[in-house]
Amino acid sequence: MYSKDQASAIKQEFWTAFGQYMALQLSAEGLRINWVNYKTGIKYLNFKLEAGQRSASIMIEISHPDLAIQELIFEQFKELRNILHAELNEVWNWELHVPDAYGKTVTRIVKQLDEVSIFKKEDWPTLISFLKPRLVALDEFWNDAQYSFELFK
Repeated sequence: MYSKDQASAIKQEFWTAFGQYMALQLSAEGLRINWVNYKTGIKYLNFKLEAGQRSASIMIEISHPDLAIQELIFEQFKELRNILHAELNEVWNWELHVPDAYGKTVTRIVKQLDEVSIFKKEDWPTLISFLKPRLVALDEFWNDAQYSFELFK
């Protein structure tokens, strides 16, 4: 078991390594971007990457405090579901109004990889291979789809 400081240091090391690896990848628009802290330009709408002791996930998270607006944004994604799944080349889980790690109600479109750990360096290539193509595909999707969400800015 790791101390809180050790766990934090390992996580920071992984995300720094992932960020450096992704720095070579240009966005769909051909620009350099911060992949780890991807900006959608829409408040309360984020692309999140998580890696923990037992799993990793990548998600589109809608965290607007007004649950009705969360649902409206979710419905807009549903309109684009076929395009999203085609870009991702897989189906993700769609979760309306679920609690996040802090008990706050959010809405997510998520893909999870089980049986990996950020605390095992031998799992890092698997984590990167899981996260990178999905994040790049989300960027490709968002490059076109973002205009459908302008009213939520």
